[in-house]
Order: sequence, then C-alpha cells, then structure tokens
Amino acid sequence: MAEACSVRRTVNIIGDGWSFMILRECYFGVRRFQDFQEILNIPRGTLTARLNTLVAENILRKTTSDPSKKRLEYRLTKQGIDLYKVMIALMSYGDKWIDASPKQPLKLKHKICNHESHPFVGCPHCRQEITASEVTYRNGPGFGLESAYPGPKLRKSADPLLIERRRPSSVARALRTIGDQWGFMVLREAFFKVRRFDQIQAKLGIAPNTLANRLNHFLNEGMFQKVQYQSNPERFEYRLTPKGRAIFSSFMAMLAWGDKWLSKDGPPIILSHQKCGHDFTPLVMCDFCKNEIHAKDMHYDTVYSDPKKSVQHTDS
Repeated sequence: MAEACSVRRTVNIIGDGWSFMILRECYFGVRRFQDFQEILNIPRGTLTARLNTLVAENILRKTTSDPSKKRLEYRLTKQGIDLYKVMIALMSYGDKWIDASPKQPLKLKHKICNHESHPFVGCPHCRQEITASEVTYRNGPGFGLESAYPGPKLRKSADPLLIERRRPSSVARALRTIGDQWGFMVLREAFFKVRRFDQIQAKLGIAPNTLANRLNHFLNEGMFQKVQYQSNPERFEYRLTPKGRAIFSSFMAMLAWGDKWLSKDGPPIILSHQKCGHDFTPLVMCDFCKNEIHAKDMHYDTVYSDPKKSVQHTDS
C-alpha cells in the first residue's frame, strides 16, 4: 500500500513510452490501427495491448468511420483530449531542457490570441509559472492509502528515441530523460524531499537494483546530483538539479489531470502557491495571453517532414 497520489494514478495509465507515443499520434489526428503501426513501427501485439488498455481506461473509444466496411478507428474521449495538456507540459520541458536537433520540432500557435505560444504550467490566481520551491502541500479530502502499483502495468517501456526516428518529438525526449514508470515515481519522491536511498526504497517498495539503476540514470542525465551527508561510513543523498526541478511543471499537469478524472473522493493533496498565497489547481497556459490552453484551440507547424500532417491537433 502507498499514499494516494494523482500523479501515480496518471502514470499507471499512460506511463510507458508506447502509450504516450500512441496518444501523441492521436493528437496529430491518427485514428487507424495500420496508421499507428506504420508511423510508430510498433509490434502488432504491443499496439493491440496498448490500445485496449487506453480504451479500458476511457482515454480512447472505438468507433467505425464506414459501417459498411467495418473500418475501426480509435478516437479520443473527453478524458483523452484533456491529457493533451500533460503532453504539452512534457513538450515544453523537452523544448527547453534537452539538446537535440531540431531543437523545437513543433511551433505552436494559440488560435485564441493568434500568437505563437510557448505554454507553461501556472497558478490560475496570479497567472505566473509555478516552481517546486514556491509550492507547499497538505492532505486533501482524497488522502489515504491505495495499492501502490497494479503489477502487470509495470512493463518495459519503448525507447522514445527509436520512435523519434519517424517524427522528431520533444515529448519523446522528455520521456527518454524520465525513463519509465519507476523513473516517474523516483522523481516524484524527490519533489517531496525524499532524497536518501533507503528512504526512497521504503516509500516506493522498489527493488534495490531497480532503484540504483534509476538513480544512476538520473545522475547521467543531469537530473540529480549526488551529495555526501555522512563521512564514516560514506552516505549520500540525491538532490534535484535545475534540470531535474524543471520537470516539476509536467508532474503538476499530471496531478491536475489525475485529480480531475481519477480522484473520486477529491484530490489527495491540496497545493498552495506561496508566491500569491492561494490554494490552486495547476493550469497549462499560453505564455502570451495567460489563458488556459485547450487542444481545439492549438495549431501547429512542423520544422521537419511530417509523415501524417494534420491541420488540427485532435478530434473527438
């Protein structure tokens, strides 16, 4: 058992590379099995399993575009469309913090204000970007214990950089940096200032070798720094670097989505923005007009040859 957490609930549904990449293609307007397979070069069995999971979790729905031909399509539900904001938060992180070519694969335009947009996760009261150091937490109405992980969903993720060969993606780069579902949860603990190996292991119930692997990955990625806190014997703790702290916005987008769609008893934790003194629900906003973004209001241009260019991000 573990403390209820909207980030974990969200990660349990979409927290592997293939699921994220399938959703990314949905926002580009891809709907058919053969198109997903062609663009992602994903094994048929893997694609079938991920699509079935996303349908079961009410992220996608099955429909037919031509009843006479029984041609099956996968379309986003309201829950699935709302996940767009999580995708955009990860994209913004990848654009800013990960060096690759092209640096910013997509140029976004917010149709509401008619300007190029670089979305950020912010406070709805002061309309300012939130940072980890400015947010405090307290237990909410949904606080309690729940099963830590449904075992079968902790599977090996796809390597997002292999997927990126067909379509450059800052989302894929961000996922590569995080690693997998365990990576999400190790990072989450870091934001709660759980920094020592034994403390992280106890909180997550993670195998020592798995935890050591994830910590070394984050050290290599420049997300953590190893700081000695005891000399005899030598003991270390793992602290977030500026690059690591910057992923906080993406986690807040996941938390907001999980609170809205997966928290029947209310949010497990209440967030407070010390900068303006208000409790808040994180919003993904346009940096120009400071309004919340929605999938239907965003247009994109690519800086590469797009295998499945669509004029609109998503459909319903």
